[in-house]
Amino acid sequence: MADQGQLPFDPIEEARRHWQERWPGAAAPQMVAVTSIMRVHQILMARLNDLLEPFGLTFPRYEVLMLLHFSAQGSMPVGKIGERLQVHRTSVTNSLDGLEKARLVRRAPHESDRRAVLASITAAGHRAADAATAVLNEASFGTEPLAAGQLDDLFDTLRTLRAGAGDFAA
Repeated sequence: MADQGQLPFDPIEEARRHWQERWPGAAAPQMVAVTSIMRVHQILMARLNDLLEPFGLTFPRYEVLMLLHFSAQGSMPVGKIGERLQVHRTSVTNSLDGLEKARLVRRAPHESDRRAVLASITAAGHRAADAATAVLNEASFGTEPLAAGQLDDLFDTLRTLRAGAGDFAA
């Protein structure tokens, strides 16, 4: 992500001010919360992708790699990967394309279901997963300056929103 320089003011706080002037009593707290979440997503993706770049990984590829790394057999049907990561099959295919090109994962027809494709992590994939995770852990997954308690509170808050959206069975 290109360094765009630090702004002399918080643009989201400025948006709140304009929102409240134009629509008093409207959803300013909701708007600034959503806008803040979206901005933090951009910040974290840039940080994580910078940390993972030396491994030839992006964060979406890392997530696929880790799912396979943690799986009991080291493999999983492509459709199940999308289901577990809660992303569209196209996103999984794009991630697998990059992982396969880097020889971290291989795809093969499923042995018992002709319609399915099985993705399997390679030995190089296991090594990359371990090395990349060490770097992410050292960098606190890019979440500095938040402390552990703040991160726990943030998780609990966002989990409530996710559960309310039907993201998982609470």
